[in-house]
Parts: sequence; structure tokens; C-alpha cells
Amino acid sequence: MIKLVKASSKNTPYKIPFIVFMSAIAIAIWLLLRLILWVDVGVNQLSIVQAFKAFAVGLWFDLNALCYLATPFLLMSLCLPNRWRNKSWMDKLRWTVAFFVTFALVFGAVSEYIFWQEFTTRFNFIAVDYLIYTKEVIGNIRESYPVPLILLVIALVALAILLGLSRLVIFDTAHKPFKQKAKILIALILLPVISFQVANVDQMEFSKNAYANELAGNGIFSFSAAARRNELDYDKFYKTIPQAQAIITLRAIGSNRQISPSQLSSAAEHKTALGPFKRSPKNVVLISVESLSAEYLGIYGNQKNLTPYLDKLADESVVFDKLFATGTRTVRGLDALSIATPPIPGQAIVHRPSSDHLATIGELLRAQHYQTYFIYGGYGVFDSMNAYFSSNNYQVIDRTDFDAKTIQTENVWGVDDESLFNNAIKIFDENEQTHQPFFAHIMTTSNHRPYTFPEGKIDLPQGSRDGAVKYTDYAIGNFIENAKSKPWFKDTLFVIVADHCASVAGKTKLPVDKYHIPLFLYAPDMLPARHYSRLASQIDIVPTLLDVLGTQNATQFYGQSLFKAEVEKLPERAFISNYQSLGYLKNDTLIVLSPKRKAEAYQVHVDSYDSTPTKLDETLVNEAIAYYQTASRAYKAGELKLTVKKSE
Repeated sequence: MIKLVKASSKNTPYKIPFIVFMSAIAIAIWLLLRLILWVDVGVNQLSIVQAFKAFAVGLWFDLNALCYLATPFLLMSLCLPNRWRNKSWMDKLRWTVAFFVTFALVFGAVSEYIFWQEFTTRFNFIAVDYLIYTKEVIGNIRESYPVPLILLVIALVALAILLGLSRLVIFDTAHKPFKQKAKILIALILLPVISFQVANVDQMEFSKNAYANELAGNGIFSFSAAARRNELDYDKFYKTIPQAQAIITLRAIGSNRQISPSQLSSAAEHKTALGPFKRSPKNVVLISVESLSAEYLGIYGNQKNLTPYLDKLADESVVFDKLFATGTRTVRGLDALSIATPPIPGQAIVHRPSSDHLATIGELLRAQHYQTYFIYGGYGVFDSMNAYFSSNNYQVIDRTDFDAKTIQTENVWGVDDESLFNNAIKIFDENEQTHQPFFAHIMTTSNHRPYTFPEGKIDLPQGSRDGAVKYTDYAIGNFIENAKSKPWFKDTLFVIVADHCASVAGKTKLPVDKYHIPLFLYAPDMLPARHYSRLASQIDIVPTLLDVLGTQNATQFYGQSLFKAEVEKLPERAFISNYQSLGYLKNDTLIVLSPKRKAEAYQVHVDSYDSTPTKLDETLVNEAIAYYQTASRAYKAGELKLTVKKSE
């Protein structure tokens, strides 16, 4: 038991040991952060009961985080020679340690607040990933925030806390006999061990309200859990059904993917109907736009005039009204737009080992004599994009390949979108001389913090999301208008789609409206304008393009060929996920599969996409399991490779 020590001063009758003092500071900072995040998200987003439980569970996580943070202090007390304990220089060292620990705690709280602004979650595997790409992340923070001022304020706050409370502290200067050191050693070992056994991040999921669950978290605890769980094994954590039943289930709903695809050369040759196309395009330019939520476009109801060019282009395009992204990060979008597989839990396939020579659209088209490109405005080493696309037969071109004279502006995240598109046009012009068809995946960056772009292009200032959206729209318009003068334009299909939405905040684990993204197919010489009103998934784009191009093996994918699905009236469905929760949207019902083999169902409002809990439909649950289970196992078994041996 911790004893309070009576002091000589009347103003401070009791003092507390140093380790208790530092623990109290940590608890206070984490509590204050939780209050700030609650206010930030809106106090009315939680009921009184939910708020009480969030703070109670939050205290539980805070105490368990302390079990780990206290170990360095216990270790220092254990190893400190008795003859040093009462030295004056030792007191100075203790206060120095106290300052740096307090600074780190406040810095962590500020970092969590900034992370919350972007993702409305506690630290998770995204934060773990960000430690790998420190150049881009730190550069992005430096360009978005006044970092020196923030650090100075944090230092002053830490100093003020210690100066204001220093009278409450007493240092342990007494000699430590062997018995007392043995107790410290036992505490040093048992505290983290017990915490590891009794607390886990799944205990955050105490409520149906996602905001309450996230508020209950502790950043340090959540970060540590994410580092351990960066890859989740589907069969270990999620509901399963017999694999034979899963395959039969998929076939019954029109998903005829070959679970063990054979050699490309041995696949049956076929050309599916072109749907509304008058003829097959020769080339495809796929533009995945950073964070372009459907809610930013006028064609989907926005009233701010942020996308005047795209809204005009909609009158000449096939516009997909109900297309949903598979995930919340660029890498998930890249998975969907290359390998067309439902999002498997944990890391995206782009990040994983053995992701080379998969049956991507690039690999398939290169085998059929297309020139395939991945053109990115940033550094392709980020998120392993260069490694992934180059190992899947794309020619990778990023900002390091652009002539400096062609770049108007740039920030740490990438060059401005105009410069990206201008370089892409130069590449396409050079390719035209070879008479070789091409497929190009262009990935933009301007609609990303710090939201900077060339001056004088639009009527909104830099530094805001609205301005970045409008500039990206301007850059796309400039690109399309320039392309119209090129000989390859009339034979090219332009595909404009977002990688994911700008925000994923919502009361539910998977707020459906935060996955709604735009998709335009634009080819005025061969494709009449119309709206496509069926529910569709981001993973449906690749097989649709392969069918439209008249190539082989569109059936190697889990996605539907959308025009074929429309004619054959295949079931409408979409897949949405974060790194843990796997969603299957069908018949206005969202099935959510989660770790610990949980399954939940939500009724989704047809217009607002608001979700309310409902009873589980066993048929829909089995369909969701069939998709996610087979996709996860196919990756692990190497069956997503373009060439594999069939299982014996």
C-alpha cells in the first residue's frame, strides 16, 4: 500500500511518492484528452449512460497503460545504488526525467488529438504504419501545423505542471534493503504481465456507439495493440463456415470466381457484351482521386460548387449513383482497383509479403500486350506502392521521375495534380508512337493535408479541404480538356473514382455514408451518358474494365462485371471495412463481421444511409463469411497469383 508522507509545511500536509505523482499526471492528462475528444465529436453523440461507461472503461485502460509506463521507474528504483539516493544531483536528474515524461505525455495527447481530427479514432494500425514512413508523415505535419510553436507550448505546459505541483512530491531517498528490492522486482514483472492477461483492446467494444468505444480507448494501449495485431488471421478471429459451403454460397449468388485459377493461356477465351459501349476502347486511364467523397460533388447533392467540372462532365458520362469504397485508406483503394478482392482483415494486400505477380489488372493486361503504368504524384516508396505495382507488371512512375521544370508546386505529400496530369499526358503521347494500347492508373495527392496547390487557379484559399477538392476538380478538368486534342483521346476510356472518403467518423463501426464515392466512366466517342443506379462495389471496377476491353479472365475476380450484372440481374452488394470490421451490404442490410467471431446486422436507410441494429439474417451472414473467408484463404494459399498449381 502506498503511504502518504506527512510534510512539515502547513500548506502541504501530505506529500506523495514520485512514481505516484507521475502516474497522477498521466491519468489527469488522459482524462482531459478524453473530455476534449468528447466535446470535439459532440456531447450529444453519446447518451449519459454511454458517456459514463466510456469514461469508466477509459479509466480501466489508463490504469493498464500505467502498468507498462511504471516499469521504467520501478527499474530505475531497483537499479539505483543506495549511496546515490539522497544526492542533490539525483534530485535534479529526477526532475529532468519528470519534465521529459510530462512533455511526452502532453505531446502524445496533442498527437492523438491531431490523429482524431483525421480519423476520429484512437491510435490504430495507421499510426503504426506512419512510424515507417516518417519522412512523409513528419513533413506533412510540419507543412500543416506550426510545429516549433506547438513544441514550445507543450514544453511550457509541462514545465508549468511540474512547477505548480512540485510541492506535493517527495523523493524516496531511503536505502533499499534486499527485501524491499525484491518487492520492487516482483512488481516490475507482475504489473505488465497481469495487465497483458486481464486487459485487451477488444474491451473497447462495449457499446453500439463507435464514438463511445473510441473515447474509451487509451492511445498508448491502442497503439501497442495495433502494433501486435497489424495482421489479423481471418480463421483465427472471425466466424467461419465449411469451405465447400462457402464456395457453393458464392456460386449461388453469381460469384463464379475460379478459386484456384489456372494458367492465363489455358483460360477460356471470351468477350462479354459491351453493355452501353458502342465499341471497345483501346486504352484506359483510371484516375483514383485522393479522398474524394461523393458528398463533395454537386451531382451527389453538394451545394458548395466544389466540383464544377466534374458536375458538368457527369452530363457526358456514365455516373454510378451507389458505388462504395472498400476501406478507409489509399492502400485499400489500390487493392480494390488492382486485385479486386474483398478487403481482408489487417493490412492491405499492397503492404503484405508475397504480393508479387498477383492476378491484377496490370499483370493480366501486360500479358495481353498492353503497356501498363502506375503514375503517382508522391513518393511511391510510401505504403509500398512502388514495390507492389512494379512486382505486378506496371511501369511505375512517381514524382522522382518528373522533370523539375514540369512541376509548378509541391509539398511533402506530392506534386500538384496539374503537374501530375501534364506528365501523364507526356507519357501517353510517347506511348502513342508505339501504337501499343495502354492502361494507366493515376493516383492524385493534392486533396490531402496540407491542402496546398498553385495560386490563382480557383476561388478558394489553400490550406482547406474545400479548396483542395476544388483544385483537384480543376486539375482533372484541365487534364481532360488537354487530352481532347490528342490522337489517343477518341479511343480512350477515362475512369474517375475515389480511393476512399475523406472522413470515416460515425456512430456505427462502419458508417455506410462514409464509404460512398463517385465513379464516372467517360468516353464520349463510344459511351452514351446515363446513370447507373444499382448498388456497386469498388472491387467491381476491374472486372468491368476487362470485360469492356474484351480481354480474358475477368472471372478471376470477386467483383462483378457491372454491365453484365445489370443485364443478368445479379444480386447487388457492396463491401466496406476498416482494418478489423468487415461489412457486407445487401438488401439495405449491413452485416458486420468482427474479431472474437462476432456478427452484427444493421438496417440501412435507403436515402441517408443511417444504420440501426436489426436481427441477423443467417443467409446474409453466410454470404458475408463466404466472401471474406475465401478471399483471406485465397491470399494465404497463393491462389491470388496469376499462375498457381491447383491443389491436389
